Amino acid sequence: MSLKTILPGKLGFGAAPLGNLYHPITDLQARITLELALTAGMNYVDTVSYTHLDVYKRQAWDSGIRYFDTAPFYGAGLAELRLGAALAGRPRADYVISTKVGRLILDEIEDVNARDLGEKGGVFKYGRPNRIVNDYSADATLRSIEDSLERLSLDRIDVVFVHDVAQDFYGDEWLGVFDTARKGAFKVLDRLRDEGVIKAWGLGVNRVEPIELLLALDAPRPNGCLLAGRYTLLDHAHALQRLMPMVAEHELGLIVGGPYSSGALVGGPNFEYAPAPPEIIEKVARIKAIADRHRISMKAAGLQFALANPAVAAVIPGASRPDRIAADHAALAEVVPAAFWSELRAACLIHPDAPVPETD
Repeated sequence: MSLKTILPGKLGFGAAPLGNLYHPITDLQARITLELALTAGMNYVDTVSYTHLDVYKRQAWDSGIRYFDTAPFYGAGLAELRLGAALAGRPRADYVISTKVGRLILDEIEDVNARDLGEKGGVFKYGRPNRIVNDYSADATLRSIEDSLERLSLDRIDVVFVHDVAQDFYGDEWLGVFDTARKGAFKVLDRLRDEGVIKAWGLGVNRVEPIELLLALDAPRPNGCLLAGRYTLLDHAHALQRLMPMVAEHELGLIVGGPYSSGALVGGPNFEYAPAPPEIIEKVARIKAIADRHRISMKAAGLQFALANPAVAAVIPGASRPDRIAADHAALAEVVPAAFWSELRAACLIHPDAPVPETD
């Protein structure tokens, strides 16, 4: 079964910002943001009105986002706790949840500034201070799922991704970590899927290579993967040429995380969880100049570009502010002229073989 048959729509919600990614947000701000996601990004009023939840419930429940991706790593369980609180009382059959395994969140408290979790370990320094332990074994996978169910206050999880078995977190040791996951987490998740405990599993990574390696195995067989930051307007050539054909060959689905490239595409200061380098800033400026001439938003360009590839099942931009939910919905509905994509190709800003949206 492909992820395409499981996910309820093309637009999902990436919950990393709810774990206090880069900066802290309040529980109330997280709750309002999720309320908007659940109700189709209804008109944003103003931050001073956060306490008036009814303002944000004017549109129907059945028109909002119904796919939410989270992970224990996001704020040491904070994102899962906030997501679970927001979904409490909602009909369980009406939405899909994915979370991840590979890291256990302990009751032990530690100095978050001293965590040794790879080059991106500091991005959640404003999350909970609980100790995080990397563990991709079979026993840890089962425990991680149980812990996530408790934090989410749910009785089941739909999709489970094995988190960050890649070079960006483990450097030259990543192949060894991958092999540990192959012998432990992969087999457990394959069994749980076959037993009907979960609907699907795969990898949740920021690099193309681990997914290529997984899809080259004879067994176990995933249902799809989550790839963050590697199929965007700013970075897609490698995934387009190597990974997308493999995903199509196996009839799987790929979820695109980080479609705004850590915010760089839409004017943010970060790319790849670090300050954007000059060449990325220049590329964004060139794309924006073309977008401005065609009077389209950068969000529309980013989301619609990712979804144009037939291997992509959904995109999951993150949000920590209510107004950004409405902007994501508007971006999907925005009409982007074919001339915009043609101009990007002519300027060598997208790969010549990259699919683009069909427009009238």
